[in-house]
Amino acid sequence: MSESNTGHEVLAVVGQVRTVPPAASPALHVLLWQHALGPAAGRWALPGGEVRHDEDLATSATRQLAEKVDVRSLSHLESVAEFSDPARVPGRRVFASGFLGVLPSDADPDIPADTSWFRVDALPDTVFDHAEIVARARARLAAKLSYSTLGFALAPREFTLSALAQHYEAALGHPVDPTNLQRILTRRGELVRCGRSAPPGPTGGRPAALYRFAERRLRITDQFATLRPPAGPAGPASPAGPATG
Repeated sequence: MSESNTGHEVLAVVGQVRTVPPAASPALHVLLWQHALGPAAGRWALPGGEVRHDEDLATSATRQLAEKVDVRSLSHLESVAEFSDPARVPGRRVFASGFLGVLPSDADPDIPADTSWFRVDALPDTVFDHAEIVARARARLAAKLSYSTLGFALAPREFTLSALAQHYEAALGHPVDPTNLQRILTRRGELVRCGRSAPPGPTGGRPAALYRFAERRLRITDQFATLRPPAGPAGPASPAGPATG
């Protein structure tokens, strides 16, 4: 790095759809670690740190997630925004590059003792502008689910349609109708039927068909599509879910 009194760090928002008892439904969670020393002791922060002189930003984010919180197998990683307020941290000026990382819901990384998962809508006391970075990353995730194949990054390899709708609901923050979602994703060529059924649940019933994504890579499908929340009480009665696609 240069000899000026300016630093550059990367901060990663690692999102995962998780079901944590006693909650009955999955929710989007983010990974945070807790400061143990200094003026920020007891507060929570996004994983990350200073960029080395010999690495690009994505490489730095990947390295630091592996070294600091033992996350090594993200299904997706992308840059979200730059944070350059001169007063964003005390002391010397530090620019931050925010990243969005996504883990599939069946991944179970062995995180350190000072690291925990938190619902994105119930964050603890975080340092500096880290809550803002989480909000920006969550907005990016929700937007990209509308017009790309990014849903593959949230879901396990195989899933039922109802489970996939729950993953979308968790990321978007509003109800999603499984039938509507199936229609949109099938038209886009994203879904493939596996030819098998999920094991019956504790209450029995007809086994649900299993699906998978046709490809596990990011691709833009509908540049201007949106996954809107359902209409409110004053609006027209229509199924919750994708409005365009």
